[in-house]
Amino acid sequence: MALEPCAEDSVKSLNNELPVLKERGQREVFCGLTGIVWLHRKMQDAFFLVVGSRTCAHLLQSAAGVMIFAEPRFGTAILGERDLAGLADANEELDRVVDQLLSRRPDISTLFLVGSCPSEVIKLDLAKAAERLNQRFFPGVRVLNYSGSGIETTFTQGEDACLNSMVPGLPGGDQPELMVVGSLADIVEDQFRRLFDRLGIGPVHFLPPRRASHLPPVGKGTRLLVAQPFLSETVRSLLQRGATLLPSPYPLGIGGTTAWFQTAAEAWGISQRHFTETITPVVERAKVGLEPYAQILRGRKLFMFPDSQLEIPLARFLATECGMELVEVGTPYIDRLLLGQEINLLPGGTRLAEGQDVEKQLDRCRAARPDITVCGLGLANPLEAEGMTTKWSIELVFSAIHGYDQVADLAELFTRPLERRSRLTV
Repeated sequence: MALEPCAEDSVKSLNNELPVLKERGQREVFCGLTGIVWLHRKMQDAFFLVVGSRTCAHLLQSAAGVMIFAEPRFGTAILGERDLAGLADANEELDRVVDQLLSRRPDISTLFLVGSCPSEVIKLDLAKAAERLNQRFFPGVRVLNYSGSGIETTFTQGEDACLNSMVPGLPGGDQPELMVVGSLADIVEDQFRRLFDRLGIGPVHFLPPRRASHLPPVGKGTRLLVAQPFLSETVRSLLQRGATLLPSPYPLGIGGTTAWFQTAAEAWGISQRHFTETITPVVERAKVGLEPYAQILRGRKLFMFPDSQLEIPLARFLATECGMELVEVGTPYIDRLLLGQEINLLPGGTRLAEGQDVEKQLDRCRAARPDITVCGLGLANPLEAEGMTTKWSIELVFSAIHGYDQVADLAELFTRPLERRSRLTV
């Protein structure tokens, strides 16, 4: 939980139809270190070294569900009392830990030094540390740094900070190519590659790559298709490298996925006939899988607390394809560059809230008595105790939910809480 200076609530118009309630107050969020949980699985030759406290280590260990002896590709350089009190040279201690790590793990090609609240409190300059370590270990190991501190970030912004740290090291290239930006489950990435191949779109690169040493090129010929809506800094850094953004809804649900591929197809000059012939079989299969879950969700009321920045695309899917009624859609931050297409697809009259004043939002949620409340772990149990049905927003980030073949799985994530509640009340 973090505090921001309180300010009067204000409503500003994003467009003529959907005003946005801006709130600044007490927040309920995970820190950006949580992004390591999926990033360390994605990049098979990278290691994430958190420079933080034992609390940081416990958070990652419990969130990832990995036992110590499983040799995960993340760890914590523990800042002890001597470090925090300034009695030990933190840079010397960090160098010692990195030496031990790299001697034990020669398979590491990229080492991320990840800042935390404790390392920022003692003003440990990880950027300089990364530069120093790069000089020592180049070319065998590349050392990058970013901040996952809960002081500055919500938990999905950890991925944004990580990918943004990689952009300066991407090789140049002016050839026409598509870069998909945002971490996706490997199975989803494989499905997307097959569809791009069938459509005749390519070459296609993904950021992050499966191996951190296999960096995609970026330049004036690069077109960006963004897969996650929380990558504001990364996208802007890629644009500065000469890339062009293809604005699109996100590949969540049938409509979002179709619009996402359609955006790429138009940029590549693919005929509408070929696009329709390629996409129709997977669309029809997805519709059949979705319908049983849509029947359960249709007409149900949904309230979304701000947490992951996935809220607006998910709300669009649940409203337009599952028939849910949107009571309130809260999100930590609205980036108009990345979310403008999604907002235009929301039903008229949708209440959007940017930022958080948790007590006021709890009051609105209790008054509305929605059928499902999407929120963070810190709010779920208290609301469940009050008889409300909740969905953990963090599960939506950890699960494979993008693309056609995952549409039914995505809808099922929202029917499970309803089924659980019905069993408990029998």
